[in-house]
Order: sequence, then structure tokens, then C-alpha cells
Amino acid sequence: MSLKIRLSRGGAKKRPFYRIVVADSRAPRDGRFIERLGTYNPLLPKDSDARVTLVEDRIRHWLSVGAKPTDRVHRFLDSAGILAREARNNPIKALPGRKRQEREEEERAAAEEAAQDSGDAAPAEEGGEEAAAEA
Repeated sequence: MSLKIRLSRGGAKKRPFYRIVVADSRAPRDGRFIERLGTYNPLLPKDSDARVTLVEDRIRHWLSVGAKPTDRVHRFLDSAGILAREARNNPIKALPGRKRQEREEEERAAAEEAAQDSGDAAPAEEGGEEAAAEA
């Protein structure tokens, strides 16, 4: 059985409230869980103590048994000093999509072609003007 420490949503529409629970990874998000480990209320200010509440000893127990926290819960555990979280870096995420890259490549090729065409035509015209001015 694969255990997850994750958020279970409650509250009314557009008024979220989450319980931090340990559950089987196959169980529904808001469904069956094994134990409630805390709460998260995103509507409270970030500096409020009641925004995130954790039962540290039970969380440590479930982590020792092998439960894996989700990314959001891992952030909460890191800020509480229970579990260290590594900084992530995904430089590929900042790149534009494939179609946009193709479009930019086509525009770049067209601009280079236009520059070459105007570059080839300009010296011929200049030479003609100089010859006309000399004559």
C-alpha cells in the first residue's frame, strides 16, 4: 500500500479549506483517508498561525513508515522544520512551445533573407549612383 500525505479539500464553493491527511494513494482526493494530520486555510493571511496547523509527532511517524508528502505538503513540512526540501530548477519550463519556436525560426530566416536581398541590391544601386555622379 502506497501512502501519501496530501490535502483533502473541504469548505464551500470559492471558500476552500483543506485537511492534511495520510491516505492510500489510490483513494479519492476528498474520500477515504487513514488519519487527519492537520489543516490548511488559504484564506487566512500568510503570517497567521492558524493558516497551517500540523500534528508533528504523527507526521514524523507516518514519514518513518514510508508515507510520501505531495509537493504542497512538502512545502508546509519544510517551513515547519520537519522535512528538508530541495530547491528545484527546470530551465526547460521557461522555453516557449514548439510551435512558437518554429514561428520564430521562420521569421528569423525571412529577416535574414530580406537583409541579404537588400544588402545585394544596395551596393548595385550605390555603384550606379556613383558612376552617374562621376559622369
